[in-house]
Amino acid sequence: MRTESKHTNAMGKRKLSVFLLLTFLVLLGGILGYLALALYYSDGFSYGTWINGIYCTGKSVEEVNSELKETAQAGILSIRDRYGDVSVIELTDLASQFDYTGQLRSYLAKQNSFLWIDNILSHREKSLKPQISFDRKVLAQAICTSKAFEREKSRPRTVSIEKGSAGYELYNGCEQVFDAELACEIAMTAAEQGEEELDLALAGCYKTEELTPQMQQTLALWDKVNAFQQCGIVYDMGDAFVSVDSSVTAKWITLDEKEDFLLDASGGLILDEKALSAFINMLAEEYDTCGKERVFHATRGETIKVSGGIYGNELNRKKEIEYLKQAFIEKREETHVPTYLKQAMVRGKDDIGTSYIEIDMTNQKLYYYIQGQLKLETDIVTGNVGKHTTPGGVNYVYSKQRNRILRGPGYASPVKYWMPVKGDIGIHDASWRKEFGGDIYKTNGSHGCVNLPSKVTPELFDGVEIGTPVIMFY
Repeated sequence: MRTESKHTNAMGKRKLSVFLLLTFLVLLGGILGYLALALYYSDGFSYGTWINGIYCTGKSVEEVNSELKETAQAGILSIRDRYGDVSVIELTDLASQFDYTGQLRSYLAKQNSFLWIDNILSHREKSLKPQISFDRKVLAQAICTSKAFEREKSRPRTVSIEKGSAGYELYNGCEQVFDAELACEIAMTAAEQGEEELDLALAGCYKTEELTPQMQQTLALWDKVNAFQQCGIVYDMGDAFVSVDSSVTAKWITLDEKEDFLLDASGGLILDEKALSAFINMLAEEYDTCGKERVFHATRGETIKVSGGIYGNELNRKKEIEYLKQAFIEKREETHVPTYLKQAMVRGKDDIGTSYIEIDMTNQKLYYYIQGQLKLETDIVTGNVGKHTTPGGVNYVYSKQRNRILRGPGYASPVKYWMPVKGDIGIHDASWRKEFGGDIYKTNGSHGCVNLPSKVTPELFDGVEIGTPVIMFY
């Protein structure tokens, strides 16, 4: 039994020794293989190295540089000027040489060939930019013909006061003066260093030049002009606001026969009162509505034109000229509602609004609207055609009276409700009539007034306000 046990122990020891030997040999082989690969990669890029999409494992700096140059692109250089405009220069065609040697050597020096396994595990790819060489004359030509440079070449180095659509403006060509030589040098350096964007203002390519005595006098005059044309008055015209801004007030500066600014004895600018008055007249022409033709959408479905009548807005031009002159001199800042010789219920160009009386004399109908809603519709009788034709136009109810006797040549007609709209023409009840509407007015019409049935007249009389527009048309 002991002999057999000893034999078994001896066999186990031999097997363990063989296993350990084999394990050692495998490990030794792996280490030797790893070291062999490390030595293999020591003269080139490590295993798993990719640069700019090119597989570089085992390759030398010269080999990789040669491959990278074949696909190299210089990209673009975007040059932004002080106006915010961008000029784009394509650099690839301007480049004379691409070279990655310096960056490749630097990258290779950082690699440890004995840690090539790290590249397998991380799978990192390196991106490198080339060192670009340019023919500086060709590059300078491309830069100096870009929009950013060409614009500045035509910019005069003067100081002047110029009149534009927004009034007088100062042109100072001695501010933000472009240093083309400095800008070109900075742009070329940016291109050579692979930069993609250049802001000329941030790069300090603009400077201010010293003014001549004459330029300084122009600046002093500009201070007066700029102060003169400033105005904070806004006209409230009802449906619009009209600003009396520099585009308006610039026209009020008095000029001499040479179109130069005329100064008074104290050196101040002179207000052209005729030009100021012309502005008020222009405002009145645009916003006065009394007697003017209006476009009106009739209840019968047509869009018609109505001219004449006494209803509308009419500015008091004399008072407004006086106001504006004083307010401008005092440099007031305010919103102003103008004074009127005549004022409609609604101020503005559309002065009829949504509450009105519509008299369709062709169809012999009266419609009364309040806030756009039809409140009353009735047949009527208007003036006898050829004798006492009721005139068309936009008028208004300027009075309301009860129990009035209407008198004229050969007649005296008592009415209970009287609403005059233009002179002696008005709207009233006609108790003597039994029928209304149709063609009655052609042969048996009124003396010019609008006759209403007695049963509906009180409703109109009680509801209508003095000042309500009355649109009368055929």
